[in-house]
Amino acid sequence: MMNDEKYINLTNYLKELEKVVLAFSGGVDSTFLLKAAREALGDNMKAVTILSPYIPKWEVEEAKQLANELGVDYEIIEVPIIEEIGNNPENRCYLCKKAVFSMIHNIAKTQGYNYVIDGTNLDDMGDYRPGLKALKELNVKSPLLECKLTKADIRSFSKELGLKTWDKPSYACLLTRIPYGDELKVEDFEKIEEAEKYMMKIGFRAVRVRCHGNLARVEVDRKDRARLFDEKLMDDISNKLKEIGFKYVTLDIQGYRVGSLNEAIVGK
Repeated sequence: MMNDEKYINLTNYLKELEKVVLAFSGGVDSTFLLKAAREALGDNMKAVTILSPYIPKWEVEEAKQLANELGVDYEIIEVPIIEEIGNNPENRCYLCKKAVFSMIHNIAKTQGYNYVIDGTNLDDMGDYRPGLKALKELNVKSPLLECKLTKADIRSFSKELGLKTWDKPSYACLLTRIPYGDELKVEDFEKIEEAEKYMMKIGFRAVRVRCHGNLARVEVDRKDRARLFDEKLMDDISNKLKEIGFKYVTLDIQGYRVGSLNEAIVGK
């Protein structure tokens, strides 16, 4: 057990909840929280992962593997594209989280758990996140936020705990790749997932492929942009993404930034 005051505060907070279900994505935050909750609560916890067209299949597999490695009771629930978000409204994150966390709440209630918890952290307060309203309405607890843990804290603690996710790039669901107001299509999610998987395979760990109909707008980490100034590499990427199903492929010269599609609605 670590002796850092913030980590001790977190485990004490979790112990007070007594029995919890964790919404587990397999990302940096939820994996760290899974480890801390396992330490604080032992078997009095369960991890639940969402399987949906807008969740990459490789991420669900990683989540399953991580839960198994930590010996945590684990369940996958299948969630379709709900009708309310079919045209990707600006409040789709709220609608989606309300629906998904209601399902997780039902699991907690029927299986005798006190609370549902998630991996929201202090840094998440800086972006447009309407989903946080849904979490509040459903009384979902966010231990990392309550204990004032930042992303840097979580990565540092994860490294100290030997978690392989400590340096994993942040990865949001694939809904964030579709502009607000566009119809959500399973085939678009499949194209995005395959394109991003390819980009990661060739060495771009932090990448987003935003889907604008037949056009793929590729965002890579700002420090990786210079790598793309290679004609063969650009041709390879273009050919691969067209093979996947895009008609046009373009590079966002500003590079990857969190919530770039939110830029269209900021200030509304």
